[in-house]
Amino acid sequence: MDSMITAAARALAAGDLLGVLNRVALREDPPALALRGIAMARLGDFARAKALLQKAARGFGPREAVSRARCIVAEAEIALVSRDLGWPAKALEAAQTVLEQHGDRLNAAHARHLSVRRLLLIGQLDQAEQALAGIDPSPFPAALQAAHALVIAGIAIRRLRTQIARDALAQAERAGRQSGIDALIAEVESAAAVLRAPAARLIARGEARLLRLEEVEALRASGALIIDACRNSVRSRNAAVSLATRPVLFSLARALAEAWPGHVPRSVLVARAFRARQVDESHRARLRVEIGRLRAELRDFAAIDATADGFAMVPRHDAEIAVLAPPVEERHAALLALLSDGEAWSSSGLALALATSPRSVQRALETLASAGRVQSFGRGPALRWVKPPVPGFPTVLLLPASSPGS
Repeated sequence: MDSMITAAARALAAGDLLGVLNRVALREDPPALALRGIAMARLGDFARAKALLQKAARGFGPREAVSRARCIVAEAEIALVSRDLGWPAKALEAAQTVLEQHGDRLNAAHARHLSVRRLLLIGQLDQAEQALAGIDPSPFPAALQAAHALVIAGIAIRRLRTQIARDALAQAERAGRQSGIDALIAEVESAAAVLRAPAARLIARGEARLLRLEEVEALRASGALIIDACRNSVRSRNAAVSLATRPVLFSLARALAEAWPGHVPRSVLVARAFRARQVDESHRARLRVEIGRLRAELRDFAAIDATADGFAMVPRHDAEIAVLAPPVEERHAALLALLSDGEAWSSSGLALALATSPRSVQRALETLASAGRVQSFGRGPALRWVKPPVPGFPTVLLLPASSPGS
C-alpha cells in the first residue's frame, strides 16, 4: 500500500472526508476506489458510493479476497442505510466467511451485525436472535460494542422486554460516548426515546388512554384478554391467535371488546364488519356465520353470547378485556410507521418490510405523496421516500413481527 493510500485511510478514520477525496479523487486503482466510495457514502451520495465500491470489488485480484469482501460489507451497509433491503444476503454471508477465515474478526462481526439489523427491519426476530447468539462483544472497539448493544435493544423493544432494552441502551450509551462518534450517540438517544414516548392506546370499559412500552408489557403480563389492533391478533398471557388474514373477524372482535362489559347491536356489527349502510336479511345471515367463526377462533379465550338485539363478549376466567390500538389510527399507518424512522426508504425495501406487493406499496406512496405526507427524491433505482417523524410517537408496535407470540 503506497503512502497516498495510507494517508487517505488515516484521513477517513479521522473523519476528514475532503482529505480523502483530495488524495485519491483522480485515482482508479481498487484501493483508491474503495476509499472514495466510503467517503461518498459518508457524504450521503449512496448511488455514487455503491458504484465505486462495486468497481473496486471487481478490480481486486484473486489474492485480494479480504479487500473484496470488505467492499461487499461496505456496499451492504450502504444498502441498509438507504433501506434497500433487497440486496443479496448470501453475498454478505460469503464475505463474512472470507473475513473470518483470514482473521479479520472485526469486519466479520460488522458483517454479521448488518445481517441482523436487516432481519430486524423486516421483522424476522427469531432469525435475528439466532444470528446474534454466540457473539462476544467485549474484544470489539467501542463503536462496534455500541452497535451490538443497539441490536440487542432493538430485538428487546420489538419483543416488549423493556428492562433488557434499558440495560442494552445503557451499554450502548456508554460505548457510544467512548467512541466519540456523534452520529452513533444520536442514534442511541433516538432509540432510548422510544421507551419514554407513548407507544399504544388502551381502550377499556369505554375509556382510552396512551401507554408507554413498559405499560404495554405490564398489560400483556396482567392476564387480561387483549384485542391487539397493532398486530390484528387476540392474546392472553400465555396464548395468542392471529386474525391478520381475517379482517372481518378481527373487526367483530374489536367491536365486541370495545363495548365490554356491554353488548353491541347487530346493526352496529354489520356496519363495522361489512361497511353496510342498510341492514337486510342477507347481512344478518352473514353476521351469524361470521360470529360462529369468531366463536371457534376465540373458544379458548372468550365466549360470544347472543343478546336481545346483538352479541356480547364474555371472557374466560373473569379476565378483563382491553383493546390495544395504535396511538394514531389512519390509512397506511404501517407504511408511515416505517418512514417515520427518518431514513430514506426504497419502495422495494418498504414492500419487503411490510410483506406486501411492491405495486401495493407504490400505490400507497403515490396517495400519500399527493396528500403531502411523504416526499421522494432521486430517479430509477435511486428513488427514495422520506417522511419526517411524528414527534412523540414511536412506531415499534406497528412494525411487522414473525408471529403473534413475538
